[in-house]
Amino acid sequence: MQIPSRPQRHLLPADFTVTDWAALEPYFQQLADRSIASVDDLKNWLSDRSELESLLEEEMGWRYIRMTCDTTNPDHTAAFHFFVEEIEPNIAPFANLLNEKLNESPFAGQLDSVAYQNFLRNVRKDIEIFREENIPLQTQIQTEQQRYGAISAAMTVTLDGHEFTLQQAAVRLQETDRDVRQSVYEAIQSRRLQESEQLNELYTQLLGLRHQVAQNAGFENFRDYMFKAMGRFDYTPADCFAFHEAVAEQVVPLLNGLAEHRRQALELTELRPWDLAVDEERRNPLKPFSSGEELLDKTIQAFYNIDKYLGDCLSVMKEMGHLDLVSRKGKAPGGYNYPLDEIGVPFIFMNATSTLRDLVTLLHEGGHAVHSFLTREQPLQFFKHPPSEVAELASMSMELISMEQWHLFFENEDDLRRAKREHLAQILETLPWVATIDKFQHWVYENPTHTLEQRKAAWLSIYEQFSPSAVNWSGYEHFKANIWQKQLHLFEVPFYYIEYAIAQLGAVAVWKNYKENPQRGLEGYLNALRLGYAAPISQIYEAAYIRFDFSKEYIKELMDFVSAEMKAL
Repeated sequence: MQIPSRPQRHLLPADFTVTDWAALEPYFQQLADRSIASVDDLKNWLSDRSELESLLEEEMGWRYIRMTCDTTNPDHTAAFHFFVEEIEPNIAPFANLLNEKLNESPFAGQLDSVAYQNFLRNVRKDIEIFREENIPLQTQIQTEQQRYGAISAAMTVTLDGHEFTLQQAAVRLQETDRDVRQSVYEAIQSRRLQESEQLNELYTQLLGLRHQVAQNAGFENFRDYMFKAMGRFDYTPADCFAFHEAVAEQVVPLLNGLAEHRRQALELTELRPWDLAVDEERRNPLKPFSSGEELLDKTIQAFYNIDKYLGDCLSVMKEMGHLDLVSRKGKAPGGYNYPLDEIGVPFIFMNATSTLRDLVTLLHEGGHAVHSFLTREQPLQFFKHPPSEVAELASMSMELISMEQWHLFFENEDDLRRAKREHLAQILETLPWVATIDKFQHWVYENPTHTLEQRKAAWLSIYEQFSPSAVNWSGYEHFKANIWQKQLHLFEVPFYYIEYAIAQLGAVAVWKNYKENPQRGLEGYLNALRLGYAAPISQIYEAAYIRFDFSKEYIKELMDFVSAEMKAL
């Protein structure tokens, strides 16, 4: 694969860069004023609008990437905030105006493909929820929620005389010495607790702003607003509640079984919070790589072993410098794959230390990256951005498909089996955690005037419903009450979490297909990804030869498959 070049621009000059709103406004005005006299005119108008939106999305992307790679650089932070505060608020009214122009065009009905109908459905949704008075509120929200990353990035602990980020310190929770694990756990959680009041205040502020946005748009609460805003046409809050119940019934007992097995294997009378990451046989932590370079090179080889195209995607990103993998002080927490719409080559950001989790994170983000490459040629920017239920299917399926190549990271057969088993156990743990966070979000937004004590009580009640009953938190209840604050999504991307569970189920189904027939399984996976958002979610899942289904019966079927695979290891 050659290094991609930017497509030829038709609306904008080839050398155009974003400086201020005055330079951008004429292009929005030109789109607003243009006469559309035929369906071909409309398609050309949509193409030009897509070109402008792609430029802006990529500009926003680079400003976010630079800021998160170095939260201590004031220029990067200022550049990001300038875009959020000075550019985006001016775009919003034009975006609505252009949506209305499209919706009112007599030629819109002649855009009769499934892809365009899916697009128009989303346009009508955006028109329905747009309110001029929400523009400054959304700007304020976006500015305020970035404080979470800055607060988190500044958290470090000192262990044995050395300073570590919390991600780096968490690696030592895998130590076989239980006293070491306890001291590390206490250090990490105590550091988090120092910011709990500040994070509670930030979250309360965000809840208030978001609730006002929802009410301005005519919704009873922010949850209902977000279901509409996120285009959740395929399921409802009631479906989420049914999912919570199914996980509690079908998955939590499996989690309790794993916890009891762990307790017995570790020969403990009771499990404590610092006993959950150590190997059950007291073996040293798995170390699949020793440097970011090794992690990347072996991942590229794993992708090539699956399919040449997959390997080419990561190789191009490496050559273009579109990766920042290793944890360091001043770097924002978490990991992401940021699509860069105009060039079509995304950027992967993460905080690797040396753990299995880090390996899985790169495989996960690599799945997102492949998705970006496969949608590069979609004609409209909208088609390149499927909803998260599809986007996370791309990433989570890659985690599982790639397990056939993990021998590249683990030469010892016992380590390889152990790594696979640990990852599958992580899947069983993921579904209850997603249910916990999702149910908590429903509660906080259904009860917008709640007090901090009510929030704490609700969190503890929900957490205990989905967590292993074998873990004794005595003396550490204050830590348990604030665990939710480590979840970035609550602060920065509200309601973006249930998708992980839906996609995790889909990914297990993709992996099951791949295990039974690698060629057909991979074919379905790539077919689904190529669609981007040119079809509804259910059709995209069908293209992968799987079902869009998170019923109790389907969850049981897939969890039985995962359990059988774990036993085989």
